[in-house]
Amino acid sequence: MKTHTADCDVLVIGSGAAGLATAVRAAWHGLRVIVIEKEAVFGGATAWSGGWLWIPRNPLAREAGIDEDPQAPKTYLRNELGEHYDESRVDAFLDAGPAMVEFFHRNTALQFLPGNTVPDFHGNIDGAGTGGRSVTAAPFNGRELGPMIDQLRPPLKEMSFWGMGIASGQDLGHFLKFLRSVPSTWHVCKRMTRHLLDLALHRRGMLLVNGNALVARLARSALDLSVEIRLSTTVETLVKDKDGRVTGAMVATTEGLQEIHARAGVVLACGGFPHDKKRIKQLFPHAPTGAEHYSAAPKTNTGDGIRLGETAGGQLEDGYPAAGAWAPVSLVQRESGETAHFPHLMERAKPGLIAVTRSGKRFVNEADSYHDFVQALLDACPTGEPVEAWLVCDHRFLRRYGLGNIKPFPLPFGSHLRDGYLKRGNSPAALALACGLDTAGLQTTLDNYNRHARNGQDPEFGRGDTAYNRIQGDADQQPNPCVAPIDQAALYAVQVRPGSLGTFAGLKTDAVARVLNGDGDPVSGLYAVGTDMASIMAGHYPAGGINLGPAMTFGFIAANHIASHQKPSS
Repeated sequence: MKTHTADCDVLVIGSGAAGLATAVRAAWHGLRVIVIEKEAVFGGATAWSGGWLWIPRNPLAREAGIDEDPQAPKTYLRNELGEHYDESRVDAFLDAGPAMVEFFHRNTALQFLPGNTVPDFHGNIDGAGTGGRSVTAAPFNGRELGPMIDQLRPPLKEMSFWGMGIASGQDLGHFLKFLRSVPSTWHVCKRMTRHLLDLALHRRGMLLVNGNALVARLARSALDLSVEIRLSTTVETLVKDKDGRVTGAMVATTEGLQEIHARAGVVLACGGFPHDKKRIKQLFPHAPTGAEHYSAAPKTNTGDGIRLGETAGGQLEDGYPAAGAWAPVSLVQRESGETAHFPHLMERAKPGLIAVTRSGKRFVNEADSYHDFVQALLDACPTGEPVEAWLVCDHRFLRRYGLGNIKPFPLPFGSHLRDGYLKRGNSPAALALACGLDTAGLQTTLDNYNRHARNGQDPEFGRGDTAYNRIQGDADQQPNPCVAPIDQAALYAVQVRPGSLGTFAGLKTDAVARVLNGDGDPVSGLYAVGTDMASIMAGHYPAGGINLGPAMTFGFIAANHIASHQKPSS
């Protein structure tokens, strides 16, 4: 039986950064907002992310004296995106991004830290930035969320340490130097002591960092503005009035089927389709059955928002060169029997690692971005063969930096050898045999690589040639922070496969995030943000944070547009 249960001005479907940013900004305008989330936890893929936003000319950078030419980021995007450059939406993003950061930083619980040394991915492209285009959420005390802390999606188990998030800026360097630096040892001991105390008292870590901090700060801001956040609530259908305007949604809850009426608009923010096998089969050429792709996003991100948008007349943008935000992943078998997808985002740039295909040959500058790595892998593997590669290192590398789900010294790694996640060989031939690689190919590759690596060089692929490569490497390794020989037995390898952090293909939208129909006209009352909207990056990955930056910015834009065309309900 249908029950009319709620009225609001704005209904937001999805509780990641895009949805919560929309909700906070709309509520700040005085609109009544309900956010619904189908899972029993909130935060979406954002809660597992690094929490970085790419926002050129943001106020934190300008306060630090980085005041670049306004045309530079536009030039960079025009060069990166080529024929898919959408001037109206790019302009909207670049214009509103700094105002979005300023609004949240000055008026809400969301506080940012600058990324003024974080470079764009492709430093050799005209317009690329060397720093000042990124921000991330400041660490947050989870106690400030009150009871809702129990519904916050915890960090991805494989990317944390006993459930403790490790911030790339404040923590990672110290953890990698644990027992090799007195300040780092002290930092790690303090962090671990606090975390263990939190586990004892609260059953989870309370010092939130990265995407967990971003979501928690947004949720705190939403609660402060009386936004209602409903979990375990799944949309069955969108509701339209007699004129075709989207006016709400029918939702399934633990109490049955209910209706939510949204007077001003409905915003889709469901996280794209990284686990929609039917859509993956349609849009990912390397996944002919839909099962040959391994996304690191939550498995419940199955394309709900895009399907809802299509039922209202929205159109899928499917012409991008890459439909997903690629990242290499390894498959980790959990004790529960579940398979987790570990995204390899950072260790590939550290000195003393190469990636090879089954031929035993390298195919990419391993220190380049995760998206570029997978694209090169897709290009390197012959049609019809499995798309897979192996990350190869020696014992020194494994103990210093870790490899995938294997943590650095002093944590043990024997269980990973026993379950087959990690392969080992005392010689290149033995490792090749363990991995099923071409023996002569791997031996030749290592010989050629090591001959130049002893001098800090990589003439074949240029590891360390860009600012992005170098900042991801190890500054203690000179003359090249990304290059060191692989010659300390034993040798190790972990297999990686094509995965993603999210999707780029999505619903076509205009510059204010309204969903567009087949004639290019807005679907009245319906907006899409985050990865439910077709990415303005159009299948390209120019820098870290190009998902969350536009996600929050277009949420901000959508809320402004809704508010400017409505009066608050009484």
